[in-house]
Amino acid sequence: MRAMTYETYGGSEVLTQARLLRPKYGPGEVLVRVRRAAVNPVDWKIMAGGLDALMEVTYPVVPGWDVAGTVEQVGIDVPEFAVGDEVIAYARKDWVHGGTFAEYVTVPVRALAAKPASLDWDQAAGLPLAGLTAYQLLTRLGTGSADTVLVHGAAGGVGSLGVQIARALGARVIGTASPRNHDRVRELGAEPVAYGEGLADRVRALAPDGVTVVADFVGGVVDYTRAVLADGGRHASIADPAVLGDGGQWMWVRPDGHDLAALGRLADSGQLTVPVAATFPLEKLAEAFELSRTGHTAGKIVIQVSDGA
Repeated sequence: MRAMTYETYGGSEVLTQARLLRPKYGPGEVLVRVRRAAVNPVDWKIMAGGLDALMEVTYPVVPGWDVAGTVEQVGIDVPEFAVGDEVIAYARKDWVHGGTFAEYVTVPVRALAAKPASLDWDQAAGLPLAGLTAYQLLTRLGTGSADTVLVHGAAGGVGSLGVQIARALGARVIGTASPRNHDRVRELGAEPVAYGEGLADRVRALAPDGVTVVADFVGGVVDYTRAVLADGGRHASIADPAVLGDGGQWMWVRPDGHDLAALGRLADSGQLTVPVAATFPLEKLAEAFELSRTGHTAGKIVIQVSDGA
């Protein structure tokens, strides 16, 4: 199979296109023929050695954790799926090796969900990691209709989904973003405020009693969170362990097919959209990584691995 690989830590220059054997699939696993795979910053951060202290690496590495595709084969004891099913997954494994920027990838059934019918292949590939990150943080904090939620980074890849998910959970949402993105944040369903100096005053002007939930998707904002959080409020961050010192939760996303199915239902009910900024062919993965590094895309970056609309 065709795959993008690397055999040493580094920048985009270490990526090469290679021919690898199709991966074996074991009990409780599915072999997925990849239609699309989405780029996330963690992909190139891992390639640069950023998680070397946390995860084992087996070379050659095929990077990538987001996938949308069709079931090619099912392993033993996988009654939930059949050959030909259209599926999506956050396909992170316990070590860094066989990722989604390849024609085939194996996925544990526990991480797999049906592709939402309302999303095209590009949008479907962009949903798993970012969507699960936002969904798991907000649900872990018990977000509901009685809450006013502050989303730090409301225009970003995770934050834009977080705004929509919080709204779907019934909450009022205030979102930080640069002024040029305020219209987009409003379209997503949040009340925008500019980040930076004076943020706490701007949030308090909208929520004089404070906010009950803070979702930090950017990091470095603990002081602002502390200043606007109501008594008894809850907060969590995906980017800053400093929240632990202020009674918050520091979390990272977990592969979970049930949570992913819930996101699919939100998409199919019209409550969740996935913006796509750019699509690249598999052999242009290095260019896609470089675009991701800029941090200025208003939507997901997707890799087209095989044909199909």
